[in-house]
Amino acid sequence: MPLGLRSKKKDKSKETFKLVESEAAAPAPAAAAAPAASASRLQFHTQLAHGSPTGRVEGFDSARELYAKIAEAFRIDPAEIMFCTLNTHKADMDKLLGAQIGLEDFIFAHIKGQRKEVEILKTDDVLGLTITDNGTGCAFIKRIKEGSLMDQTKIICVGDHIETINGKNVSDCRHYEVAKMLKDLEKGRMFKLELIEPMKAFEKLEPRSKGGTLPEAKISRGRETLRLRTKGPATVEEMPTEVEEKAIKKVDELLETYMGIRDIELAATMVEAGRDKKNPDEFAVALDETLGDFAFPDEFVFDVWGAIGDAKQGRL
Repeated sequence: MPLGLRSKKKDKSKETFKLVESEAAAPAPAAAAAPAASASRLQFHTQLAHGSPTGRVEGFDSARELYAKIAEAFRIDPAEIMFCTLNTHKADMDKLLGAQIGLEDFIFAHIKGQRKEVEILKTDDVLGLTITDNGTGCAFIKRIKEGSLMDQTKIICVGDHIETINGKNVSDCRHYEVAKMLKDLEKGRMFKLELIEPMKAFEKLEPRSKGGTLPEAKISRGRETLRLRTKGPATVEEMPTEVEEKAIKKVDELLETYMGIRDIELAATMVEAGRDKKNPDEFAVALDETLGDFAFPDEFVFDVWGAIGDAKQGRL
């Protein structure tokens, strides 16, 4: 199925990656309307996850700027912040801060702790890791599949930052790049990982496959969120509608089918990009302009466009 307008826009590589399952915290979103006047004056409470006084942050538009504000509040280097969770101090991967923050959410920053090394014999093509990143060049482990090769390697835990692979520093690589490197490791050979775990308040180990939450820490998100943006100012927006949520879920499934990654924030950005488009060619051009680094194949773009249309028509 040719997409004429897109081919005229730019000649993109059609190579796709069958990666380790991968998710991202905050991809580059599509351009938006003018920001709400109050967005820059919003204040959020924050703490370091391993324990600290409560600080306040405001005046940020992206995850990178937010991390800089948190680092300033606690007088630490922004590079020390691995990721943030909302309304829980635990490394709960279901509560990761992505591109949206509820106006009443409490932000916990997880900073780098102990370094560790591990050598592993790759006995299976699939390692069993899901990789995500914090939007500022810090890839870390979001999930470990039960019974997988990595699940048997007890030193590796959810929340660990992958710093090097066989001596190659990957600290500034995106999640899909790190996942591809892990996927491409030769079966039957040893490989070495250098990892950094989040700093912990206590020596008790959290569950390895998923994090927990504190029931008393749950805070109502309300109907509005602060949408962080890689380009342009943050905006105060309504929570996604039921139709948009269905479209986002379907697009996330398509990402796994075509590219081997799971990325709910990327899926949300793609649904947003198709909100006012009239045909798949316009949609493809919009994706190239905002998410060109992914080089989505035409067949995938067409199916995503169909999923957005199915959601609008109530077929999902």
